[in-house]
Amino acid sequence: MVRINKFLAQCNLGSRRFVESIINAGLIKVNDEIVTDLSLKVDPEKDIVKFKNNVIEIKNKKVYIMLNKPVKYLVTKKDDFQRNTVFDLIPDFGTNMHYIGRLDYMSTGLLLMTNDGDFAQKIIHPRNKLPKLYKVAVKGYLMKSQIEQLRNGVTIAGKKTSPAIVFIKKRSQNTTILKITIFEGRKRQIRHMIKSIGSEVLELKRLQIGNLKLGKLSLGTWRFLTRNEIDALENYKSG
Repeated sequence: MVRINKFLAQCNLGSRRFVESIINAGLIKVNDEIVTDLSLKVDPEKDIVKFKNNVIEIKNKKVYIMLNKPVKYLVTKKDDFQRNTVFDLIPDFGTNMHYIGRLDYMSTGLLLMTNDGDFAQKIIHPRNKLPKLYKVAVKGYLMKSQIEQLRNGVTIAGKKTSPAIVFIKKRSQNTTILKITIFEGRKRQIRHMIKSIGSEVLELKRLQIGNLKLGKLSLGTWRFLTRNEIDALENYKSG
């Protein structure tokens, strides 16, 4: 919900003083009722606001979505080899959408996308340390010592990773299924972590960022984030 004067300003209708003057003059209607209360709040998603009987909308409206990325889709806007990209899976929102972080070509799961640059920076900035939870199928039977290496941090390209939270979900002679939570976002980090302990990733799926869970969102589909989800990501506090 947004105060009516702020909403009108976001619609590029004029200065704060001007929009307050046209409200006081009875020139604004909300759901076909004249409003003169400057403290009135409107819902840009539901309420119809008119100025001189013309519907007005916020310009450059901010968009926040989550996508369940399939394998063999690139997280990029354009590929020189005409391969599929995540932008093939979402509508044209009429605005410049960006992905927040990456998932590599063969990885799946939760990917955030937005046209809000400030929001994107809050999510990816290292100081915020948003946890990212992955389900990882690893080749072979991982030993306790290998799991401890992941938990304590391993060295990638001369720099040690931060400690990770690692749980064994299932283990057989051929495959180990892990839940791994990391607090940084280096390129192909989990694949490099697994390689550093002498194994390799068979499948990689991101399940959660901060408190936001992928849930039952179908593979290859997307949905808008709720206002509560956006606020929770922006104001995330680790336990």
